[in-house]
Order: sequence, then structure tokens, then C-alpha cells
Amino acid sequence: MINIVLLEPEIPANTGNIGRTCVAAGARLHLIEPLGFRLDEKSLRRAGMDYWNQLDVTTYIDYKDFLEKNPGAKVYMATTKAQKLYTEVAYESDCYIMFGKESAGIPEEILVSHKEACIRIPMAGQIRSLNLGNSAAIVLYEALRQNGFADMEREGKLHRLTWE
Repeated sequence: MINIVLLEPEIPANTGNIGRTCVAAGARLHLIEPLGFRLDEKSLRRAGMDYWNQLDVTTYIDYKDFLEKNPGAKVYMATTKAQKLYTEVAYESDCYIMFGKESAGIPEEILVSHKEACIRIPMAGQIRSLNLGNSAAIVLYEALRQNGFADMEREGKLHRLTWE
């Protein structure tokens, strides 16, 4: 199972959207405190809609706690500061893909010790970054694609008509 890690997320709607994406993708969500919201916030639940109760989610008191509880985890760190594109790595089926808080990303003190694990999404112009939910979906689905979309529905079905 692929894992999405949010380091100190600040905006409940982003976390709710990422939680919904994780349910759809069969991924596990990891939240590293401090959070900029309470997990019972209405806006978090609204963004995750009725999927939040199906989400496999774990919280940690801090980054050190995350590392201690996931020894040996292969962690990729998504950052606008990386030199390597997110498409230039081979994602393991049980990897962890980490995203930092909306206002600052993953601290540089963490990034410099994991240079080879840092990945970026290319962007045109001088935009600071993509929305956190969009970034998580882009990288998560690349990891899923590389792993053959294991255990996922691969064919759509019409509600009233049939494909001919």
C-alpha cells in the first residue's frame, strides 16, 4: 500500500481532499502534528465527504515519532526545491510520499539530509507551488501507475447505458 504523509498540514480542506484521494487510491494517510486544525472540523469532513470513515489514517506527535514508528520506510519528499522530477524515480508499492505544510513545505533541515529522496513537479513560470491536494494526487497516481494500478478498478461503467 502506498502511503501519503502530510507534515504539519495547515488547511483542513486540503487534508480532507487528500484523504478522499487516498480512499479512492487505496492509499494510507499519515498526519504529522502539529495540525493547523482539529480532525473533527466540519470543513475537513466536508472536503472528505462521506469517505473519511473509510480512510486508513495514522497521526504522529512529530516528525521524530513518524520516523520511529516507520523504521526503514522508503520516503520520497515532494518539494519545489528538489532537483529530480517526480517521474524520475521508481516508486515501491509500499513507499511513503511526504508533503510539507502549505505555507512552507518540508523544512530544509530535513530535505538536505535526504537529497536523493527529494522530488518535484515541474511548473511553468514563477508560481510558488501547486495546491497541496493537487500535488498529492499527481505524485500518488504516478506511483500507482508505476505499480500497475494494483487492486484498482480499471474499467468504468455507465449507469443507464452500455459501452458498445
